[in-house]
Amino acid sequence: MRAQYVDFHCHLDLYPDPEDAYRRCQADQVATLAVTTTPKAFRQNQIFASKTDCVRVALGLHPHLAEERWTELPLFEGLLKETRYVGEVGLDAGPRFYKTLPRQTDVFRKILTLCAQQGGKILSIHSVRAASKVLDNLEELLPPSRGAAVLHWFSGSQSELRRAINLGCYFSVNQSMFEKDRGQALIKAIPPERLLTETDGPFLEEGGKAIEPGNVRGAVGALGQLLGLSPAQIQDLLLSNLKRLVA
Repeated sequence: MRAQYVDFHCHLDLYPDPEDAYRRCQADQVATLAVTTTPKAFRQNQIFASKTDCVRVALGLHPHLAEERWTELPLFEGLLKETRYVGEVGLDAGPRFYKTLPRQTDVFRKILTLCAQQGGKILSIHSVRAASKVLDNLEELLPPSRGAAVLHWFSGSQSELRRAINLGCYFSVNQSMFEKDRGQALIKAIPPERLLTETDGPFLEEGGKAIEPGNVRGAVGALGQLLGLSPAQIQDLLLSNLKRLVA
């Protein structure tokens, strides 16, 4: 089946009915990256994904859970050879999680090191109030020849954005990012060939409830308006970008 849309960051297993979330992405022809928050969640997601041909499962250890789940790193290492995709991983220096930043950093650096050793991995990376730290670690531990980084819901500065672009990063954007001028300015500064769309479902809301899995049509429309392209042109661009990323 040829995909029509790209959702490069969605927590399908956190919807009330995960199996149905997988089915909906398949039915709607959405090339979806199902990110996970702990290594222990990976196996069940693989089972769900085995019934589709458009969903890929990423092995993750979310920075919000690094303090309590860092002991799953050996499991992460054991599973890594089974997937090209890694996520959600990264750093969060926001007020709620700042105190765990040392542990987050240890976990993130270990994951980057493992990915560089195996090579060919594609990472979906969280970088809330920590873009420079994330980029420092990427530059040190995961050169572009050993893996690819996709910055999810990027909210850094323009200078951090330029640095990320120079390091070869891609960016997955969702419809919420278009609601403020600052977000639009960031997206407009990203080279079009580095863009992907995402939902970050079920955390992003639409109409007062969790966005539907794989529903990137709002992001596609907003991106088209921002770049002066039709929805069909944006879809073609995103699918071409995804193909290049995974080639």
